[in-house]
This record gives sequence, structure tokens and C-alpha cells, in this order.
Amino acid sequence: MNPSCFQETVKDGTQKSGVESGNQQRDTTPAEHVTCDKPSTDRENQRETTPSRSSLDPAPAPETTSPSLAQSEPVTACPDKPDTKSGLVDSDDVEGTLSKNSKDTVSTSQEDEEEEEFEDASEHLEDEAKETKDPEASVTLSKGISKGEDTPEETVPEEHRETSDPGRVKARDVRSRSVTLCWERPVSMEGVSYMIHIMYSCGGEEPRSEIISPETTTAVLSDLRPGMEYTFNITTVLPNNSCSRASTARVRTKTILDELVCELGLEQHLKNKLTLSTVLEVDGETLTDESIQSLKSLPWCFLRRLMMVNVTARSVRCATKPDRESQSMDSFLDMLKSPQGNSNKVNPLDLLTAVFLCSDGFLQQEMVLKMSMCQFSVPLLLPKGDAQQCTLVLWAMRDIVKRFRPHYLTDPRGFVEGSIVLTDLPLVSFVRLGSSSLSKSQILNQVLSNPQQYHDTFVHKNMVCGDTPRRISNGLVEISWYLPCGNRNIDIFSEPVAIANLRGDLSDFQTQYSFLCHTSAAVFVFCDDFGTECNLLDFQHSQAHLFLVSNLQSRSFNKDDFRRRVSEFQLQHSNIIMKGPQMNDSAFVNKLRLAITDLLKGNLSKMSVEQMSVVAQAFRIPVDEDYVSCQRGKQMADAITARISEIPEYKEKVLPLQGTTWKQLAKLEKEEYRLKNAGEKNIEMYKSKLSEQKQKLREQQRAHGISEPMSCFISAMSGSTEERAYFLKWMRINLDNLSRKKLSTLREKYKEECQNYSENKPHIAELDQQISSCSLGAEHFLREMGQLYESACLLPEGHTSRKQMQHLPRLCAELLLEGFPLELVDGDASTIPLQWVTQVLKELHHLTQYKIRVVTVLGVQSTGKSTLLNTMFGVQFAVSSGRCTRGAFMLLIRVKEDFKRELGCDCIMVIDTEGLKSPELAQLDDSYEHDNELATLVVGLSDITVINIAMENYTEMKDILQIVVHAFLRMKEVGRKPCCQFVHQNMPDISAHDTNLRDRNLLLGHLNEMTQAAAKMEKRGNNRKFTDIMAYDPEKNNWYIPGLWHGTPPMAPVNAGYSESVNLFKRSVIEMFKEHKSGKNPPHTFSEFIEWTRSLWEAVKYENFIFSFRNSLVADAYAKLCTEFNKWEWAFRKNVYSWLMQAETKVSNFSTVAAQTQPSFNVADLLSRLKSEATLELAKGEKLILDNLTEYYERQEGHVHLVERYKEEFVNTAKSVRRETENSIKNKIEAAVEIKKGMFRLESIKKNHTATMEQKVLKLIERCRESKIPLSDQQLEDEFGKMWDETLKELYFSGLDRRDIVQDIYLQLRANLGREGGLVHEMVSGVVNLVECGKEPFKVQSKANTFYKKVWSKLFGDEQKVKTQEMADHIIEQCRQFVDEKVRARSDYHNTYMIDLLHIVDEILERHRNLETSTHFEASLKIHICGHAAREFHQMHLDFIRANDPRQCLEQFKGQYCADFKDLFYERDQCQKKAKEFTFHCLAPAVREYVTKSLGPDLVDEMLTGKKAIDFSTRSFFQFSILKQLLTDDNFENFMRYVGQYEAFVQDWIFKQMVQQFSKEDGGLRNMENKHLKDICSNLCKELVIPKDALEAVFTLNTAKPEEFSQCLMLFVDEMEESFAAKFHTGGDVRAKLDMLPFKPQKELFNRVIGCGRQCPFCSAPCEAGGQSHTEHFTSIHRPEGIGRVMHLSSRKLLTAVCSSSVASEYRFRSSETEGKFYPYKDYQSIYRDWLIQPDTSIQASDYWKYVFARFNEEFSKEYEAEPADLPSVWKSITQKQAMESLEESFKMKKQEEE
Repeated sequence: MNPSCFQETVKDGTQKSGVESGNQQRDTTPAEHVTCDKPSTDRENQRETTPSRSSLDPAPAPETTSPSLAQSEPVTACPDKPDTKSGLVDSDDVEGTLSKNSKDTVSTSQEDEEEEEFEDASEHLEDEAKETKDPEASVTLSKGISKGEDTPEETVPEEHRETSDPGRVKARDVRSRSVTLCWERPVSMEGVSYMIHIMYSCGGEEPRSEIISPETTTAVLSDLRPGMEYTFNITTVLPNNSCSRASTARVRTKTILDELVCELGLEQHLKNKLTLSTVLEVDGETLTDESIQSLKSLPWCFLRRLMMVNVTARSVRCATKPDRESQSMDSFLDMLKSPQGNSNKVNPLDLLTAVFLCSDGFLQQEMVLKMSMCQFSVPLLLPKGDAQQCTLVLWAMRDIVKRFRPHYLTDPRGFVEGSIVLTDLPLVSFVRLGSSSLSKSQILNQVLSNPQQYHDTFVHKNMVCGDTPRRISNGLVEISWYLPCGNRNIDIFSEPVAIANLRGDLSDFQTQYSFLCHTSAAVFVFCDDFGTECNLLDFQHSQAHLFLVSNLQSRSFNKDDFRRRVSEFQLQHSNIIMKGPQMNDSAFVNKLRLAITDLLKGNLSKMSVEQMSVVAQAFRIPVDEDYVSCQRGKQMADAITARISEIPEYKEKVLPLQGTTWKQLAKLEKEEYRLKNAGEKNIEMYKSKLSEQKQKLREQQRAHGISEPMSCFISAMSGSTEERAYFLKWMRINLDNLSRKKLSTLREKYKEECQNYSENKPHIAELDQQISSCSLGAEHFLREMGQLYESACLLPEGHTSRKQMQHLPRLCAELLLEGFPLELVDGDASTIPLQWVTQVLKELHHLTQYKIRVVTVLGVQSTGKSTLLNTMFGVQFAVSSGRCTRGAFMLLIRVKEDFKRELGCDCIMVIDTEGLKSPELAQLDDSYEHDNELATLVVGLSDITVINIAMENYTEMKDILQIVVHAFLRMKEVGRKPCCQFVHQNMPDISAHDTNLRDRNLLLGHLNEMTQAAAKMEKRGNNRKFTDIMAYDPEKNNWYIPGLWHGTPPMAPVNAGYSESVNLFKRSVIEMFKEHKSGKNPPHTFSEFIEWTRSLWEAVKYENFIFSFRNSLVADAYAKLCTEFNKWEWAFRKNVYSWLMQAETKVSNFSTVAAQTQPSFNVADLLSRLKSEATLELAKGEKLILDNLTEYYERQEGHVHLVERYKEEFVNTAKSVRRETENSIKNKIEAAVEIKKGMFRLESIKKNHTATMEQKVLKLIERCRESKIPLSDQQLEDEFGKMWDETLKELYFSGLDRRDIVQDIYLQLRANLGREGGLVHEMVSGVVNLVECGKEPFKVQSKANTFYKKVWSKLFGDEQKVKTQEMADHIIEQCRQFVDEKVRARSDYHNTYMIDLLHIVDEILERHRNLETSTHFEASLKIHICGHAAREFHQMHLDFIRANDPRQCLEQFKGQYCADFKDLFYERDQCQKKAKEFTFHCLAPAVREYVTKSLGPDLVDEMLTGKKAIDFSTRSFFQFSILKQLLTDDNFENFMRYVGQYEAFVQDWIFKQMVQQFSKEDGGLRNMENKHLKDICSNLCKELVIPKDALEAVFTLNTAKPEEFSQCLMLFVDEMEESFAAKFHTGGDVRAKLDMLPFKPQKELFNRVIGCGRQCPFCSAPCEAGGQSHTEHFTSIHRPEGIGRVMHLSSRKLLTAVCSSSVASEYRFRSSETEGKFYPYKDYQSIYRDWLIQPDTSIQASDYWKYVFARFNEEFSKEYEAEPADLPSVWKSITQKQAMESLEESFKMKKQEEE
């Protein structure tokens, strides 16, 4: 570029300063330069270019300047603060760091955003340059001289060095009308005066230029055209006019639309459209009500309010808080005048248009529906940004359905209902030509509003931000409708009419205007200036009436022009609406109304919105429904719905599986659970028959096959996600339109017939049924899919039809994820297709692994439940046209990603239910039961249950509260504690909450009354107040919400108070979820939700919910609690046993240790100390268990809240275990101390004898040595013998005193039976010699001394006698084992032994108290047992006295004394000998005893932690293990022992398991023995009990030196250890080892798994409840009563009844407890209060025992001397595999294995 290039751009030789006043307008002809106060360098070029030094001070002016530069004012930069008026933009954040001389920086608030915009613009232009192959089309540097030319720097002339070109150019902050350019400072220009010249242009424009000061490297270039590509050339200009090479950048400005959506933060959604599910996501903004701080929050706030149908949705704006206190008046006024005052404002129409353009079709549809409910105008023609194109919005209006009552209807109560897009209505359009002083939109609002009910249908300038200039919404055509209500005093127009409103000047939007002219019945043109532009009003090809609307007072109004146009258009006076000077707004509006009213009286052309699409296509206006996926979905839906003529017939033909057959199946299923019609039939036979009937019905279903429309439906469902969504929407639209049409006809017929009700009653009933059957929606097709799946699941796994249906659940799972509702409860059949729903939710679990919270609403029908949920969450449930919700539907709402952690879940599931107290169901007998079932189900599934109460009907309110209280009581009893919120609707008063304090108290009183009544009905009388069953605060749990509509529908908008109140309620719900995210009600996974659905539904199908509820989650949580508690209990018992071992060692070693440490410490002190220590140890152990229990219940995982009601039982068990252990320990310590005390005198005698004998031996040695005669060994032995005999004659031998053990036992027996009465006293007194008792086998004698007992004995005596005999034999066996253990211990007798023995008898009798046993039986049994015990204990006492006789004890060491005598005589070294004797006579027995004592607990640990640990973890697992092995062994004798001698069988089974476990060659037992062998050397005194006699013998006559003795001892100890190890290695007889252990591991395991030992009173199945102090007994699997010897009285055939089925039937029973009277099985708890028998009437129930019964029917009958049972054929077909599967299902083992 030569110097003249600069001069060409300056016309008048003047140049404006870059710091002139901000109010001065830019002149685009003379170049205006923009300055900035700091330079910058580009980070990317720092490595390539040496940064130039720069200064903020302007360079000195040269002496010679060009004429243009001489005229310009100097440019300076403020060093203190940036010039805010010059529009300067700093680029330091993008272009690099300041040079070293820079001292000041200027920051902007949008640095990050500008950088992003700059990079986007750069990338855009670079890509564009690549496409066009134009090297200049780049935002980077482009030189005038090719970079390929190699010009060395040293050859560049001086003048060229001074005109260095600007560096790399970048564009940032690219907007629609401005661009900020940044460049690098020219290098090597230090000290040189220069200016920066920018020239820019776009196609079709004259180039423009700017002069920029060298102090800056940025410039803001304004007044650009939107969406145009500009070329910017930047050069360096010297004072001599020489120019550098140009640096070039090409930038495309944003369109106005792009700019606006960028400001709104929606730029990414222009392509990736916003979806409805995204908008409905729950986020943190839901909880805030803070003012909007940025434009990017506007769309989301608008959408949130709109989804909640809030009429203030269009009034969103950014909050501004100017600091007016520090402002001067001038700056304040300047701020008001400044156009920047609108920088944070967006016109509502621009916001609406932008959001619409960024939304997909389904979100647009929902927006339009909500806007229509708010009585907002909705888009008809939507402009596409700043272009002239527009789109007809037809699809988005498809959901709008309106009801209205035109005055032409003959029936004053009739109404018209229809889709607004299909309704033919006259369209009246309002447009503006040129300028108009009248506000068209505001006037329209007044036209459409009553004076008492004004509403802003159209946005106007006096609304919030309505005066903000529109940027993209000009050309928008809005439409609204006026629909009469039928009241002539209220209606403005008697007929419905559509109103269209074109935004902007029609001269700019000819396409839209032409479209309106061809679709409208009339066009009202607002115009004041009737000049040349009026030629655009061409009505030659339009049938619309033209109306001119003008203001006579307008300055631009010209009468002559007006007359000419009126004449030109040949308008009548009636077509001219003029506002005169004396006319106010009311009169003017009334004039407009009259004009429209007159129009409506004529024969106007009418057109539906759907018909308008044809006109739109003629004008080449695209229609939103022309979208490919939408059209495909429509075609698929039309292919199905086009064939529908009569809905009931169509449903019967096309959807046959959900017809009568499905309803019969549902009834059969309930009958299968309740068995109401079984009568006197055999229950199992009746169940088998029901199963066959169900099978036939399923076969009938399968016989129908898949209809062609259903195949088309499944095919469409299997398509792409988008096409499927459109297809389902079209299905809903088409079916709703069809249903409305049919319902309208049926309602008219119904009205006619009702005029003569008595004569037409049958026909009326038929019509009523037709109206009920006339509903058809997409949910019916989805229901049919479910039935197809359930029917196919009954086929074999490899069947083709079954395989074809396997993908259906996944399709519905995907639908749920996409936000579609799915039917949970079939409202027509009143049942849950459980298999279908379960599989859908399983697929959902596999797809997402989400955690969910559940919100449900309950209430009377037609009280706004669905509307409440829709308003809260912005959803629309699938409700067929003309009907309220039937059944229950579930829908998922996602939680925003950044809010999931705070809320504690991923989704919220919303369940909408049918109304309670439905008039349609009220006529049915079981309507109340139906309501109770539904309420129980949804309350059980919910985290929060919303009770919706309409205040108009108090009676209905009481009815629903009664139902709800039942539901909450049931949930409390089964471990669920949902939150309850009462919503009182139609409470308009702002003081409702305060004024209704008394009503809330009354409500609480009613709730308390109903709780008591419900508790009585549910047999849970401990609940007396509503707060007993749930946490309820009248102040926090009650919400008052005003009415929905603000005025009279259909023109009434939604009440703003309603939306705001519902929003507050929604916030409270979300807050509750936040509060409970880590509490006792954690969120569910889908698998957990499945289990709750299954268990709740199965329970409600029984009549008695609480006793029928069975939930695997509860069972699993209970099993985990039992497992943990068992671990704590065993740790407690193990620790106590370890302490007891040490205590017994202390007692045994007392005389030795005490004499050395505390001579004054006696045995009484030892006993006192040990008791104190025991108390402390037990208290410590109990506290540890209780602390563990408390900590366990505070955990968040494991569903601990479900077993909250068992906590007290386990607390009591812990205390009970402590008490029992304390008694046992103290008895054992007292016994040990008493025995030790008796041994003191004996030990003293022995010690004296030993000392005497030692002295005698020493004297003998001395005498023999003095004789000096050599003596042989024989002679020495003879001398020793003489001395021994003489000494024995001298010694006094006094042994232990003999006790009368028999008498002691007799006295204890007498004391034990002393409370039983005179008869027992006589029996005990009659015992002459207790030793003679119990020698003969014990026989149960039946003595019936009353008439009842004689009858009972005759009827049931044999059975009762056999069971009692079995129990007696078991007790006797247990007592014999106890006595044998004590005898094997070779200790002395102590009275506590008999206390323990009689306790065993009492304990077992208590466990079997269901047997008819008398006090006579108890006394006889105890006398028999005590007789045997007396003989054994008496002999044990004699043996102990004999073993501890002083003479005998001395005699047994005679040989050792003789050997010592000879050693001493010969003066032999005794070290080795004494060490060996000490090792093998003293240490070895002590070591053996220690290892034996320590082995027991280790064996228990091994069993509890080894491979079979799960078998002993809980009683349920133990039962499963036994039954599994029984089934595998397939041995009848084993089954008989298990049934008839359960406890004995369990003991043997455990013992066999231990023998099997420790007989393996894995070294388990050997390793334990070796471990304890190595451990004993560390603390001998504490751990070992050394035999006193052997110890005295070893140290008598011991002359060994201590050092040598110690060395020898070490060697012999090693030898002993090797000897023991070798013995342990050989293993030996494991059975004998286990029998000889003092701590019986098998007994500990037995006590652990036997629990309370109680058995089912009907079938004798053992109780599996955890802990010892549980208040309810239960078992997982019951068995046929015939297996337990129950038979029919007359036929003597074994019975097949299973008690779990009987308790759900009408059957009756009698037993000894009922005194022979018959009682209903359902009332069994009135007799057996502590038993819980959960009903299970399924045909698969107890398949395990049914298989066993069928397998061994003959064997059982022979064993019981009865006739074989008549078994159902189904039982005989059960295989062993099915029996095993039934067992696994009963104990939930499959679930455990999966986990």
C-alpha cells in the first residue's frame, strides 16, 4: 500500500478523537479511531517475535506531518482508569502479557467469554478459508509480501525498517453489529511516531476506515451488518504517509438470532434442541427464589415458571440494583437516556421466539399447551430469527383441547369439546401498517377481557420489558381464542373466534400478511399514516373483510390521505374504526367488540389451524409437522387408528388379551389368595383347580395371537427413539380425538334416555357401559404388550413366540427413561400385571442403576390430583379423553447431574392414581376394599404421599382419611415410614393457614379417632394416635392452595396464587428429600422398588395385609441383623468363656499362688473378687453388644429402617443373654470354689504326709550309710519297704467327708416342684427312695379326668400321646448327656449341677408348651430324671472321694519315693530325672487340659468362619442347609427324624458336620492344637493347672541344682512338645475328641441355631426368628399337616392342608388350646398369639414338602398307622429340581447368591 491509500479515505481532512463525548454520533465517512490504554503481546507469537518495548505515554509528534494527521487531536490514554465511554476493549487475557514497562491493566467482566467467542470466530473463518481455498479468508496474519520470499533482515532498507507492519490480527467479541480486533504491536518501532490504519468492508458496501492510536492494540468496530463477512486490513502509517504491508483478517458477524441466543446461553441448542425431559429435570434452582442475575438464566426461569403454569412466566427479567446514592443527577439522567439501559433486558417475545427456536417439537408442544392454560397467545407463524422465513406452528398446538359453550346450543348445559387445531373457527387478524399511536396488543387484551377479569393475552409495551426493542420476534404471528362460557352476562362474544396478531410492520412481512389475508375472516389494520405504503393492502385475492383502525389525534394522521384510501378500498363506514378526541379507551374497545360481534353474526368463512397448513404450503411457508420423523410417526399411527370405527368392538377384536379373559384372570388370582369360595373343599385340591382354570385362560389368550394393528404398534415401538416418540404422540392425539367424538355422541344419547329414566333404565345401563368402554389410548396398546409378554412367559424357554416377546419390556423401560408414563395398576382389571411390570423395571435397572425417590398423590376423584402433579413437575399423565385417571401410572423425572449428590437420588418417580370414592366403582360391592388396596400399595411405594383434599365435601374427606390411615398403619407395621403431606385445595384466603388452626386440630382429632379404629380392625391396638404410626406435624404437614382458575373458564387463566402455592409445596418436597438422603429412608434402586411392588401387591391381595406381608428386602435386612447380632453374641460368649477358664485356673492354683503372694488372702476373698470381675466383664460385654446394635441402626446401608421394630427385641435378647450367662458363670465359680474349699484340709494332710515321708527317707539314707555295709538295690528296696510300712502305720489318714447326694437332689426336686400344688406335692412325698426312680423307660400316661379331656383323648389322644412321648424322650436324652458330661469331668458334686439340670427340663417344656402336658406329667418326668441323676452323681461323689483318698494318693507315688531314695543313697545326679518327671507328670497333664479347654471356642470359630459359615449365620440359613441335604440324601428315615425328633436330629446333624469338617486332611484341627501348644509357655501360672500331688512328689527329695535343672527342663519341654505334636499329627478319633472337650462346640452351635425352639402349632415347622427374646415366631416354609401325623378323624387319611394356605381360607381348626371347639384359621392368632404364619396360597407354595409328601406318602402312612393322603395331581408332577427351586425361593437363597 502506498501513502495515497490513506489519503483516499479522508474526505474533509478532519479526524475525530477517540476520546470524544460518548453522546456524539459516529460519522462513518471520516474514519474514527478507537484507542486503548495498554499494549499487549500475543502469547503464541512470543517465541517467534521479539516483543517490542512500549509505553503508555504517547509518542512525541513529528515535525512534519500529513495534512490529515496535523488536523487530528492528540490521543492520550488515562493512566489511572479506563475510558468507559470510548468502548475500548482490553485483550490482555487473550493476547498475552504486558511488556515490562506496562504499569496499569484494564480488565473486563467478560474476559473468558470474549476469549471463547474469539476462538470460535477464528476457527469458523479458518474453516471457511479452507473451504474457499482463499488464503486471505483467515483471521490470522496475511502479508502483502508473500511469506515465501526470503529477504534477509540486514538487506531491508532503513525506511522499511521504520514501517514495520502490525503483527498477527485476531478477532474477538464478534457480535451482530460490532467486532473487536486485536493485533500485535509493530516491531522495531521504538521512538518512531506512527498511527494504525484499519480499512474494512463487506460485499456491496463502500470501504470504511479507522485511525487508531499506537498506544493500543485493540479496536471496536461498530455499525456493521449482521451475518455479513467483513475484510479488515490493518497497516502502520508513518507521518510521511508511508504505509506498511497490510495484516488482514476476515470475520463474519453474527446474525441477530445467533447473538441473542448466545446472550441467553442457548447457542448450543440451535442445533441440539432442548428436550422436554431436560427442562423438567429437578435442579437446585427449584429451591431458590432469588432474582435473576444474568441473561443466561432468563430462558430457564421462563421455562420453569411456564411448566408450572405460572402466569408470570413472561415477566421474567434480570435484576438491576444501581448505586443511586453515589450517583450524580447528571449521570443518573444520562443513564436513563442511554441505550445501554436495555443491555440486560430482553423483550418477552424475543425470549419466547428464541426458546421456541431452540426447542424440539415435544417441548414446543408442552410450552404451547401451558401457554394456552395461562391464556397466553401462542405462536402461529414463527419467524426464523432475522430472516424473512417463518414456520406454521401446527404440531405444537396439537395438544390443546378446549371446552366451550356457544350460545347457539339448544341445551343450556351442553358444551363443545375438541382439539383446537381441528375446530373450524373464524379467524380475525390484527396487523399494523407503518406507525400507529395505538397499542394494538394492549387494545386486543382489553377487547378479549372482561372489566372484572383483565388479562394480558398478548405482550404489549406496558408489560415487564415489553418496551425493550424487539430483535428477532418481528414477523411473529400469534394466535389466541375467545371461547364463550354460555353466560350472556359474562361472555363478550357469543360464538368462538380466533384472534391473530402480527408483530411488526406488515410492509416488512408480506408473506405473513398474505397468509393472514387468505386464512382470516377479517383483517383489522392499525394505521395512522395512509401514505404510499397503503398500496400493500391488496385484497383482490382475499375473502377477508378489511377494517381500518386509526387514531384521529395522531400527528401523522392526514385526512386527505385517509379519504383517498377509503375510497380506493371502497370501505363502508362500519369498516372504519376511528378513535376520536372525545373517546376514551373503554368506548374505543367497545367499538372494536361491536365490529367483531357484527362479523360473527354473518356467514363468515371458518378454517381450522390444520386447514391453514394447506394455505401455508401455497405461500411456501414450511409447516412444523412436515418434519420427517413426525410424518413417519403420523403415518404409522394413522395406519393403526384409521381402521377404528366402534371403539368397544375394536378393543375386543384388536386388543383381546386385556378383555374379559384378563379380568377373569385377575379375579381368579385374588380368589387364589383369599380362597373365599373354597367352602368345605380340600384346600389344595381347590387351589389346583384354580391353577388349571388360570392355565386355560392363558391358553385362551394365546389362542388370539397378535392382531395386525398390534404388530404394527410393536413394530413402530421398535423404531428409532425420535420416531417412536412422534408415533406415540400421534397415537394419543388420534385416539383422543376419536374418543372425544364417540363420547360426544354417547353423551347426547344418554341425556335423551335419562329424560325418561324409569322406562329406559336398561338402555341407560347399556349406554353407561358403552361410555366406560369408549376410552381408548396408547396405554391400552402398551397394556396389550404386557399381556402378550406375560402370556408368552408361560411357554417353554426355547419357544419361538416367547423369544419374539422378550424385547418388549426393554422397549417400555426405554419409554420410561424418555419421560413417558407407564401403567402400574391396570385400572380396568384392578390388578398389577406383576410379571410384566417386574421385567420392565428390571430392564430399567440394567439400563441405568439409578436411585429413585417416589411421590404419590391420593384423593377423591376429580379433585385435581393429576393437575397438582402436572403443575408441580410439569408433566402430563396419559389419561384418555373424557375419563379421569384409572388405576395408577408411574413416570420418571430426572435429577440434574450437579444436583444428584445434594438430593441423594438420580430420578424422582411420580405416581398418579385414580380417585378414591369413584362413583363408577361405588356401585360395586368391593369398592371400599379396592380403594384400600390401591392406597396401601401406593403409600407403601412412596417416600412422600400427598393427600389431596378438596374442602367442599367434608364427608368424602373423612372417608378418604379413613382409607389413608389404614394404609399408613399397615406401612408402620411392616417397617415403611413414608412422609405424609395434606394438601387442602380451593383455599383462596391468604390467611388460610392461620385461620384454619382450629380446623387442623380437628383434623388431627379425626386422624386419631380413625387410627384407633383402624388399629382395632387391623388388630394392632397399641397404636392410639396418628402420630404413633408416622411423624406428623400439623403446622408443617398441611398446605393450603387456592383454586386453579382465576375467573370463569374457558377464558380464565390459571390462578397465579395456585402456581405459586404449588411451587412452594414442591420446594418443601425437594427439601424433605434432601433432609432424608442419608436418613433411615434411603432412596430405592429399581430392583428394590420391584421387590416392594411385588411384596405390597401380594400382601394386599390377602384380606389381612399386616399378617400377609412378606418382603425380601425386609427379610434380607432381618437376616443381616441376625447375622451381625449372632457375631456379637458369640464374641461375648467366647470372651466370657476365656475369662471363666482363667478364673477356674486361679481357683485351682489358689493354694499355691496365694501362699506365695498374699498369705492373708483366703478363698472367700477369691470368690468375692471373681464375682466382681465377672459382673464387670459381663457388663462390659453387654454394653459392647448394645453399642454395636445402636451403631448398626445408625447405618445408612442395608435397609436398617425396615427392621426398626425389631430393635427392642434384640436389646432384650442382649440383656437376657447377659443374665443367663451371669447366672451360669456364678454357679460355676461357686461350685469350683466350694470344691476347692473342701480340698484345702485334704491338701494340708497330703502336704504333712509328704513332709513326714521325706524326713523318713532322709533318715533311712543316713542310717544305711552309717552301717558301712554295701547294700544291693534289692536290699535298699527292702529297707525302704519296711520304712514305708512303718510310716503308714504312724500316719493318720482322714479323707473327704461323704455327703448324702441323693437327699440333696431330692430336696432340690421338692423345691422345684413346690409351687405346683397338692397333687404334685403328694407325688414327690411318695418317693421313698429316689435312687430307685428312673430305672424303667419313661411312659407317658394319659389321664383324662374331665368330660372334655375324655372326649379329646378319644379323638386325638394317640397323636397327642405320641408327640408328648417324643418330647419326654428328648428331654431325658438331653439330661442324660448333661449328667454324663459332669461325670466325665471327675469332679465332685455340687448343688448347682441339679439347678442347671432342672433348668434344662423347664426350658424344653416351655418350648413345647403347645403340647397338652399336665403338672402330673411334669412331676413324673422330673422324678424320673432326678432318679437317674441321683444315682450317677452319688457314684461320682464316691469316685471323687476315692480318687482323693490321702493314703491312696501317697501310695501311688511309692515307686517314685523309692527311686529318689536310691538316687540319693548312691548320690546320683537327679537333674535330668527330676526335669523329666516334672515335664511328664506335671506339665504334660496341664498342657493337655489347657489345649482341650481352648480347643472348643476355636472349633466354633472355624465353623462360623469356614466354608460352611453361612449355614450357621442365621436360623433361616441353617434350616435351608438341613432341608437341602435332606432333599439330596432322599432318605425317608432322615425326614422322619427331622419331623418327629427335630432337636435330636439337629444335634446329630451338627455333630456330623463337625466330624466331617475336621476329619479332612487339611490340618485344621491339628493346627489349632499346635497353636495352643506353642502359646502355653508364655504364662504358665495363669494358664495351667498343675496337679498338686505330682508337683509335691517331684520336688520332694529334689537335690538338683537350679541351673542344671532348668537346662534339662528346657530339653524335656521340647521333647514333650514334639510328643504332643506327633500325637496331634496322627489325628485320632475326631468324634471322641469332640465328645471329650469340656466346651462343647456342637452344643454352642446347636444353641445358636435352635433359637427359641418353638414349632408351628399346625405343622411343627421350627421357628427361625432371631434373638432369644423375640415376641413373634415365624418360619420361612410350612409343610402339609399330614407329614406331622395329622389325619382325618373318620377316614384316617393323612391331611394335605398347608397351614400357610389354611390361614387365608375359610377353613376352621380345633386343638387342645381351643378345648375342642372349632375356630377359623384366619383367627389363629387369637389362640396362638405369638405366632405369625404368613399366608401363601400360590400353587407353588411349599413345593418342597409337597414333593416330599408325594415321594414318601406310603411310608408316612405306614409310620403313622394311617391311610395315605389323597394328593392333588399337581403334587405328583413336582420334580426334585422344582422342589429345590421352591426351597431356594422360600429362603431367598437365589437372591443371596446373586449378591
